[in-house]
Amino acid sequence: YFAHRGNTVLEQLSREDIEAFVEDMQDRRLKLTTVNTRLRNVYAFIRFLIMEYKVVSWELMERKIKLKLPDRLPRAIDPQHLDQLLGAIDDCRDRALILLLLRSGMRIGELLNCKLADIDLNEQKILIYQSDKTSAGRAVYYSSDAQQALLACLRVRDASRQYLFYGQKDKPLCYEAARSIFNRCLQKADLQYSGYTLHCLRHTFATGLL
Repeated sequence: YFAHRGNTVLEQLSREDIEAFVEDMQDRRLKLTTVNTRLRNVYAFIRFLIMEYKVVSWELMERKIKLKLPDRLPRAIDPQHLDQLLGAIDDCRDRALILLLLRSGMRIGELLNCKLADIDLNEQKILIYQSDKTSAGRAVYYSSDAQQALLACLRVRDASRQYLFYGQKDKPLCYEAARSIFNRCLQKADLQYSGYTLHCLRHTFATGLL
């Protein structure tokens, strides 16, 4: 592409050449991630030329062209995969954790900070006194299968602990432990390479509502 623009030596490389190269890729409707990868490769090569041969100006690196990639939306779990996942969970605590996230739409931090006193079993409702994101309280409701999983968990858990899902010294279960639980369940369901994360449960809940 550089040669097609009439250039014959690398010393002629300019910011305008790089801008035109990016525009050309966009005109050819390449994916933004592809354009961004090729642009990074170009800048890596320019750095090499500067450091090893000093044939182009360092100014090319001072005002680099940057492309803003869109934030990736969380994925909803495929219904068939969801059946696989739920069918593979044999621990009552793990099942309660995952089903409550899936059926209530709670954020993982909200559920991990949930105390027994925040749960209304009769109304199948959990009170969240302070949202992680908005600092506002709200109530969430959960489904019958989550209720069954929760009751099974309550029957075997240490009743003296104040948090629903607890770690050591009556502290709430940490995020890393919850993530390990979810990953272990994915592995049992043969979904360890699916790319699903804990937040996908919340997105699956929202997708189900839509």
